[in-house]
Amino acid sequence: MPRLARIDVAGVLHHIIIRGINDRAIFKNDSDRDNLLDRLAVLLPETHTACYAWAFLPDHAHFLMRSGPEGISRLMQRLLTGYARTFNRRHRRKGALFQKRYKSIVCQEDVYFRELIRYIHLNPIRRKLLKDIEGLNQFTYSGHATLMGKHARPWQDVRFVLSGFGKGISESRKNYLDYVKAGFGHRRKTELSGGGLVRSAGGWAEVKKLRDNGNNHIKGDERILGDSHFVEAILAKTNGNSNNNHHRKPNGANFRKVEQRIVQRFGIQRDLIYAKGRHRVQVEARSLLCYLAVRDLGLSRTDLAKRLGMTQPAVGYAVDRGKQIAKKIEKT
Repeated sequence: MPRLARIDVAGVLHHIIIRGINDRAIFKNDSDRDNLLDRLAVLLPETHTACYAWAFLPDHAHFLMRSGPEGISRLMQRLLTGYARTFNRRHRRKGALFQKRYKSIVCQEDVYFRELIRYIHLNPIRRKLLKDIEGLNQFTYSGHATLMGKHARPWQDVRFVLSGFGKGISESRKNYLDYVKAGFGHRRKTELSGGGLVRSAGGWAEVKKLRDNGNNHIKGDERILGDSHFVEAILAKTNGNSNNNHHRKPNGANFRKVEQRIVQRFGIQRDLIYAKGRHRVQVEARSLLCYLAVRDLGLSRTDLAKRLGMTQPAVGYAVDRGKQIAKKIEKT
């Protein structure tokens, strides 16, 4: 069966895995690792790609990134091609360094963001490169030490990650570290690296059962990690297909329906959502709009930032607030 084209949508979360061809090493020494870091330091800001987590292992590497306006494929092509050429020249070898296709899994942020951060950063311990959390805290070639303030990586979005664990920097780091430690005893979740069936449904077998029972709306896609609504939204946005549809916008009528829900819920004028201001009702309405647009429409943070006249980080914080507001509404 032919492989599906990668999904490459601007502003969405990608878990990216690169592997050496035939499981061979892609790093032979620290000079190799530093070379890839140097390339990330140039290419991530240049392509407006956010990086939240990463880890270098001898034969593979993990990244958690939010794609920039041009998507993720162009970044990865430039990153891997340049690195492979330098690696081959340095080690006097020829031929392919990486498996032909890097793995890119589009992930539902509100469900999997924290788990993916932890999963990626625990990899050096799982692979027995390090003995314990103390070693991980100092490990140069993982984003964990950057989050802990041990290494400066301006291209890694530390602030965004830690904002999900507390208010102040000290509290956030403590809560983040506790969360990582708690992951030691957890069973390894293969879906975090293996890509997404509809894991919330229990995989393809459960999806088939649900469909056989009349739930034909259940969707699954091996390129996406998320629930059925998220899968449907992403497939609709990309026309169910490939990595060259990332400029396609969600249906405007659907967005207006979400706007109308917000207007009715808060009893405000539509213009107030977009007006500058920090009144509580404004903030809550705008936050819920951001969350629903991401969850139900698959709208990227890049598109939302343009629509609302906000920065991408501000949209990210709004989505987090909106999620909490939605939970409160569901309980009432």
